[in-house]
Amino acid sequence: MPKVVSDDLKKRYLKLAVLVIVAGIIYPLIYLRQNFEVSILEAFDITSKQLGQNYAMLGFIYLISYIPSGWLADRVSPRILMSFSLFLAGGLGVWFASMPSANALMLIFAGWGIAAGLTFWSALIKATTLLAKPEEQGRFFGILDGGRGLIEAALASIAVGIFVYYTSDVGQDTTEALRKVIWLYVGTMLLFAPISYFMLDDHELNNEASNDEAPRNWISDLKSIAKQEKIWLCGLCILTGYQLFWATYSFSAYMQNFYGLTAVTVASITVAKLWMRPIGAAAAGFAGDFFDREHVLAGLLILASLALGGLVFMPAGVGTVALLGTVLIIGFLTYAVRGIFWSTLESCKVSNNIKGLAIGVISLVGYSPDIYLPLASGYLFEAYPGKAGYSIYFGSIAVMGFIGAFAAWRLRYLVNLAK
Repeated sequence: MPKVVSDDLKKRYLKLAVLVIVAGIIYPLIYLRQNFEVSILEAFDITSKQLGQNYAMLGFIYLISYIPSGWLADRVSPRILMSFSLFLAGGLGVWFASMPSANALMLIFAGWGIAAGLTFWSALIKATTLLAKPEEQGRFFGILDGGRGLIEAALASIAVGIFVYYTSDVGQDTTEALRKVIWLYVGTMLLFAPISYFMLDDHELNNEASNDEAPRNWISDLKSIAKQEKIWLCGLCILTGYQLFWATYSFSAYMQNFYGLTAVTVASITVAKLWMRPIGAAAAGFAGDFFDREHVLAGLLILASLALGGLVFMPAGVGTVALLGTVLIIGFLTYAVRGIFWSTLESCKVSNNIKGLAIGVISLVGYSPDIYLPLASGYLFEAYPGKAGYSIYFGSIAVMGFIGAFAAWRLRYLVNLAK
């Protein structure tokens, strides 16, 4: 019997490793602005507002795709959905590498919204929650987010190395160096698209964890899901935690514009922050299983909010070391929040045959910042130039983090009440 259990665990962790790689390689190109925002504006000859509009459109496509994505995840094999997503995102990346016009850029971002939203997201989350046993949800999601962070950090480190080499050593301009960075991400996605298809197992991901009946009418299921307070609390936890993470996307431009750091220094700091993801997410996942998922999440949301608020009060003359330390702390905490917030889905006690649809509803709430934060930040940074706009932006997100902590506590209260 121990041998069987051990073999089962190994198989599940192997599939989790595949999910980690797939999740780690599809998003970095889409969110290339995290490390190369100023370079993107120069290479594509667009303004910060135009880039923000593209990301707002991307977020809108995500938003309208979440529920259909959940419906698909309940009916189509995860390996088909995820493999297709990598092919589509990589193919659009080929177009992106040609540095097309601003209008073409909008089409590329729209396509990325379909690839990373409609056909990918719910399939990934449902596959992970089915692989993990109830007492393993925290660690599986922690490993998923931490592992994908490790993949992203490794790729980002290589990307920055390529960018520095071609701009500093070879003497190429920003556009050519950025094109080589794009090809790094494109090649990785196209390589792993077929690999993920053949390594993921349909039976393991679709049926092993569930003997439920076939999915029923999705409208009635949607109504049933929408009536559950736990679902909305889970969504609010993810929304506030995701906002904290979104704030880190602005660190690159913030440090470069306000603190006068060079593009290379800023890229190095943001890449260092990425290395906090595997540490923070995995640690939070195991802590959530060992102690209590919701209480651990609440504490992390409070600490992350305090750390982000602290960044607002750092003076313009602060040194690079102090900035690096602050960014690393915020990175650790926000990634820890991300590593554990999806494990709260287990507390909602949703039937496996409609779990994809529930994931879609929660994602609709939790990832809505993809729409309004790019627009809000663009407005604030133009209406309140300098540090003022960033202070309002970061401060507002920090306040929302405390609301998320309350939602996590409320969810744990309802879980205990039901026992």
